[in-house]
Amino acid sequence: MAGTGTGRTANVLATRERVPARAHGRLCAMRVYLGSDHAGFELKNHLVEWLRAQGHDPVDCGPHIYDAQDDYPPFCLRAAQRTAADPESLGIVIGGSGNGEAMAANKVRGVRAALVWNKEIAALGREHNNANVISIGGRMHTAEEATGFVEVFLNTPYSGEERHTRRIEMLSAYENEGTLPDIPAHHPAQD
Repeated sequence: MAGTGTGRTANVLATRERVPARAHGRLCAMRVYLGSDHAGFELKNHLVEWLRAQGHDPVDCGPHIYDAQDDYPPFCLRAAQRTAADPESLGIVIGGSGNGEAMAANKVRGVRAALVWNKEIAALGREHNNANVISIGGRMHTAEEATGFVEVFLNTPYSGEERHTRRIEMLSAYENEGTLPDIPAHHPAQD
């Protein structure tokens, strides 16, 4: 994970560093890692071309040939891993429903993958959760719809609001150290 220091300080810095550069309200060109399975193959290829046409730097993590027996983990984990290792980037994983692909991406330390099914969810994934990977169901949406989700995702900044950063820090502490967040004092005691 990016950032300096240890523990929560490093997590806060990493969270803040994930806010992509912007110019005139629009996202600057950025690197975008993509991975899919056979069900997302055509949409992935479409998005690679669309991203390139928009001036971004798409990195296709596969598959590079269509194989109806392809599994998503080899390709989606690589896209997620490369996204996590490149703090200025975002990632896209695509499958039939997007569910397994989001689960795979979220296994990678430093990834916050959002399963997206409309533009509002794409925006909220960035604004509230500082998601760095978007997961899309290739069988659930047209190429035009999916492209719209990606465009919103890429152009929406993280809000940086304290409440959202606090929540991301809690998840990062659990991910990195296995530390459960404290139950708020005003809640009844739990076993």
